[in-house]
Amino acid sequence: MENSGVQIEPTKGKLGVLLVGLGAVSTTFVAGVAAIRKGLGEPFGSLTQMGTIRLGKRNENRVPRIADFVPLYGVDDIEFAAWDLFEDSAYAAAMKCGVLQEKLLEQLKPELENLRPFKAVFDRRYVKLLDGPHVKQGANKLELAGQVMDDIRRFKEEKQVESLVMIWCGSTEIFIEPSDVHQSLANLEAGLENNDVNIPSSMVYAYAALKLGIPFANGAPNLTVDIPAFAELAQENQVPLCGKDFKTGQTMMKTIIAPGLKARMLGLSGWFSTNILGNRDGEVLDDPESFKTKEESKLSVLEHILQPSLYPELYDDFYHKVRINYYPPRKDNKEGWDNIDIFGWLGYPMQIKIDFLCRDSILAAPLALDLVLFLDLARRSGMSGVQEWLSFYFKSPMTAPGLYPEHDLFIQLMKLKNTLRYLKGEDQITHLGLDYYE
Repeated sequence: MENSGVQIEPTKGKLGVLLVGLGAVSTTFVAGVAAIRKGLGEPFGSLTQMGTIRLGKRNENRVPRIADFVPLYGVDDIEFAAWDLFEDSAYAAAMKCGVLQEKLLEQLKPELENLRPFKAVFDRRYVKLLDGPHVKQGANKLELAGQVMDDIRRFKEEKQVESLVMIWCGSTEIFIEPSDVHQSLANLEAGLENNDVNIPSSMVYAYAALKLGIPFANGAPNLTVDIPAFAELAQENQVPLCGKDFKTGQTMMKTIIAPGLKARMLGLSGWFSTNILGNRDGEVLDDPESFKTKEESKLSVLEHILQPSLYPELYDDFYHKVRINYYPPRKDNKEGWDNIDIFGWLGYPMQIKIDFLCRDSILAAPLALDLVLFLDLARRSGMSGVQEWLSFYFKSPMTAPGLYPEHDLFIQLMKLKNTLRYLKGEDQITHLGLDYYE
């Protein structure tokens, strides 16, 4: 059956980006957009801004930029709002985070000074090593969600934005297992009213967004929208959502290297990963309960890529360890070490060593930009619920119930681009290529 494409609403006016958390990732994102607008930097790392997409056969030479192929908002069309438990402007917060050079931030000071966060929904029970004074008060979590919705309505009116997307760029919350309160929208709303302890702050924001029909992306490993109650609300209001946990440094490398090992049928004995990180994220992850949330996200990657049940001789008994160490002198400059013990022909052992000196927020900011633009595209294309085609951006991608996530970075990219081709009525690319030789 021929695909004639999907009716996509055109972009109109401005896109409002709602940032939960105004820390290192958000300020790097906001400052980056401002710098690109002024011609002070390039959007390296962003698929929407730099990437191309092949259409049709290789010899047709149709390779437009993604931004020219599907209708996306441009960086000039974006307005930002944020919530944070500190009242610092984006400029002051960016200076404290120390990701970007002060000389660049000075050139962007007027724009960054204008972004001042709303008071946050915050509870130290869920992020134990952070505290701040800029916090909302309410009788219960449902009332707090109402306050977030009021902030959104005020921002939309003041900035005259036509479309909105919310993205969680806040800290990693403590590990929470799905429970009864998460199983239906009715249960969740009763839990919000009763201050149920199993509803963390991130779910309050997600409820506010989805209730208003605003797409939501979860950049942390928190449970947040990965529950039946939000699947129900997203379906009811026809809202797309995705998550979870930005795939930036060490895990990005795993999703590049592990598929290569499996493709060549090389065995794995062990993979030891450790990180040092000094920003707010590193501080939060010093708490064992928050680290458990992150650990669950990081550990699942190899299991799903290598499929030990299909290749027991190669991957049935590999040892996988992940550590994150808070080291303040590094600030946002993360260093990830990986020791990988592999084996090949006749079982002979070999090793791979990786030392990735990366910048966490520099890697995350372009992902945040892509996610808000693609989520808005999904909404205008009539897509709702989990957007698995955006797995490319996450350590722990959300999927339909009972479906294992695809972690292989290259399969994820193919899925993303094929989804864009589908939306525009172009043929899917399978890379079979036999017809070139007939």
